[in-house]
Amino acid sequence: MTAKVLEVQNLKKYFPVKTNLFGRGTEFVKAVDGVDFHINSGEILGLVGESGSGKTTTGRTIIRLLDPTEGEIIFDGQDITNTRKKDLRKTYEQMQLVFQDPFASLNPRKKVGNAIEEVLYVHGMKDRAQRRERVFELFDMVGLRGEEDKYPHEFSGGQRQRVVIARALAVDPKLIICDEPVSALDVSIQAQIINLLMSLKNRLGLSYLFISHDLRVVKYMSDRVAVMYLGKIVEIAPAEELFKNPAHPYSKALLSVVSGAGSGRKKKKIILEGEVPSPVDPPSGCRFRTRCKYATELCSEIEPQTKCLGDEHYVSCHLY
Repeated sequence: MTAKVLEVQNLKKYFPVKTNLFGRGTEFVKAVDGVDFHINSGEILGLVGESGSGKTTTGRTIIRLLDPTEGEIIFDGQDITNTRKKDLRKTYEQMQLVFQDPFASLNPRKKVGNAIEEVLYVHGMKDRAQRRERVFELFDMVGLRGEEDKYPHEFSGGQRQRVVIARALAVDPKLIICDEPVSALDVSIQAQIINLLMSLKNRLGLSYLFISHDLRVVKYMSDRVAVMYLGKIVEIAPAEELFKNPAHPYSKALLSVVSGAGSGRKKKKIILEGEVPSPVDPPSGCRFRTRCKYATELCSEIEPQTKCLGDEHYVSCHLY
């Protein structure tokens, strides 16, 4: 049985938008509202959905940049849901985050090698010669041999993302949360970074939570894919199965607009009508019902339960 490196149970993250006289929230943005999934050791789980679906908030809550409102985050067998920030150092040695904008996540006044040395020092590597040797090793690993004494502005966007990946690898993590890691890069550079991530995954036995809106990239990268809509996961399945046989109406609509994302058969594009509802006041029952052509009265009254369609294919929809 494959070990789970991460397990998320009923994860919720609410942001208050209105408070009373006592500073307590009276209205909330329900950015993440009851999410369940797991990532196996050595696996890549893709997380997709429209902007505002809660993908990024999910990733940042898992790594505890944001405190969860409710639920459980179990990483490498340890419950880190309520661990104090100052006690999370050991967790951060094993779980790292790669941001969308590499320039914003690097200190422009520090040479990139020194910035990574600082990470190593904080995590217990006090010998400077060892730190420098590790920096040389990391830069060689990401294809930037000899570039460690440059400043961030001296690199291209793709090279800066390589630096960020090197920093994430510095303390030998088990899981890397990739939040739109290639969306800000040119298409040709995207391919290079994707291939680098895949090579590192195979070489080091890494696991990824790969958050992206680019379905082609997700299809290429992922072992399994979770589809998120308005704070909830509506479908999760092995990547090949999801792209060939999507079950949820929302998944079908997402995949239909991407040429070549499916099984090779030409598919009619499904255009969703209406706007995504407000996460402050989401629809009752099924959250997708206001945009779904199959919606019935039952959909407005009862939230659909998650059903297994076989072979790790799960869907939350009253059609099944």
